[in-house]
Amino acid sequence: MNTVDQQTALEQAARKRIKDSHALDSDADRLSDFYRGWASSYDSDVSRDGYCGPMIVAELAGAVQTAYLSRQRAAIAVLDAGCGTGLVGVELERLGFRSIDGFDLSVEMAERARQTRVYRNVRGDVDLNGSLSDHSSASYDITVSCGVFTLGHVRPDALRELARVTRPNGFVIVSTRKSYAETASFEDEVRSLQNAGILIPAQRLNDGRYVAEEDAHYWVFKVPKKDSSPADERP
Repeated sequence: MNTVDQQTALEQAARKRIKDSHALDSDADRLSDFYRGWASSYDSDVSRDGYCGPMIVAELAGAVQTAYLSRQRAAIAVLDAGCGTGLVGVELERLGFRSIDGFDLSVEMAERARQTRVYRNVRGDVDLNGSLSDHSSASYDITVSCGVFTLGHVRPDALRELARVTRPNGFVIVSTRKSYAETASFEDEVRSLQNAGILIPAQRLNDGRYVAEEDAHYWVFKVPKKDSSPADERP
């Protein structure tokens, strides 16, 4: 097999693993087992597929900090929810964020993230489809999540927990694959949380670059003060 054929075979194998991960029905045990086997090749696989979501999410966090948060970037507390191997954390650190925590369902992926040395704390075995009981309310200035609101992974109602752990006047930034946003009622959940005064949509980038075969939407939400109605708050 020549070099071109080898590269093509690797790309096809990477895309198959990515596709297979979308058929896990948000089942924690199946997801854990799948990522246990994928952790060692995950970074190279998604790189072959042109994965640029982590860079875009981190850049949005940087823009939000510059525009709305007065403290120095190094002092901004950031939670990387579903951090995987740490791709978002590495981008955040490159932009000057220094107080970054992360968690992931996969213990093996979380260990890869820990090895990047850009996080203060990293936890594995944390299911974003459940309650984040080990995370106190209003703990973070910015909460980011890239690559988890995708088919077979995290349900839209996890947004509520991301809002809970984010401070009032803080921000939640997430990506959603287009196929996920269109089939998982993500916008319905956004409207529900907005009507309840839990999150306020501040910015949405439609059809942004994500991976080679599919774009994504990028969402920026503001967490309002509890004594304010959604109509009273503007990002």
